[in-house]
Amino acid sequence: MAAMLLMSDPAAPDAAGTTDELIAVPVVSVVLPAADAESTSSPGQATVSPGQATVPPTPPAPQVTSGATERTEQEKAEDAEIIVRARPRPPREDPLQEVNLKTYAVVQTADKLVVAPAAKAYSKIIPSFLRSGLRHFFNNLNEPIVFLNYLLQHKIGKAFETVGRFGVNSTLGIAGVVDVAKKAPFKLPKRRNSFANTMGFYGVKPGPFLFLPLVGPTTVRDLVGLSVDRLILPATVGKPFNRVWYTLPATIIGTLDYRVEFDEKLQSFRDSPDPYAASRASYLQSRQAEIDALHVHGHRQVKPEAQSDKPAEPPLPDGAK
Repeated sequence: MAAMLLMSDPAAPDAAGTTDELIAVPVVSVVLPAADAESTSSPGQATVSPGQATVPPTPPAPQVTSGATERTEQEKAEDAEIIVRARPRPPREDPLQEVNLKTYAVVQTADKLVVAPAAKAYSKIIPSFLRSGLRHFFNNLNEPIVFLNYLLQHKIGKAFETVGRFGVNSTLGIAGVVDVAKKAPFKLPKRRNSFANTMGFYGVKPGPFLFLPLVGPTTVRDLVGLSVDRLILPATVGKPFNRVWYTLPATIIGTLDYRVEFDEKLQSFRDSPDPYAASRASYLQSRQAEIDALHVHGHRQVKPEAQSDKPAEPPLPDGAK
């Protein structure tokens, strides 16, 4: 809608006495947005004609294109992605690896905080010759178990050699404190045998690998065999082997002595890229070698079966570590 404003004013008569004239005032035309749909003016626009001022239109709100919307939704979907990674399958010989690793970590912590410092103190306080005497004493008590298992494996010669070794050390060796039997003229080497070896000799498989507190690395077969071996003397002899005042000190001394004697080997496992895997491999290989040696006949059997004076069984919780 347009509005026109005309203003007139009486003019002063001139000298000629002419009549009044209309003075034309510039017309200001204001264009307002039309109310109907046929208006061609854009919303938010105002136009001023001659001598007009133009008001800039309000910029339209930015519109999001469909492509930008899709990219935004895709980015959100990527941010919300859940990545699932499959755990590597444990080795066939170690199906309980996840549990064993947790036990291994706990045992390592206990060894660093308690067992290793105690073993270090034990080695400083107790002279080496006395520690060696205690080791011989406990190894000598294990000879009847070695003898019994050689009988079960039908190795009569080895069984009677073990009897001779036990007799010599129990008498001349002062209850086994001194290993006289391994020297001339007897030359009876120390050998290790167990009920776990007997089961392996007859074809019993080792079963899953286990890493247990107070036992260390073992297998189901070796754990059963160790339990039988430790029950033989308490069940057949009785006192003092079934008394706490004997078993507790014997276990502690054996643990500390083992930790001192095998410190370098345990450290080599820890220095490897995978200490747990290294200790497991070492244990399984050495156990299999002992079982295989029982099937070797003649003089070739003597070499792998001959053992050092180190503890017969690894009682340390750190095991093969």
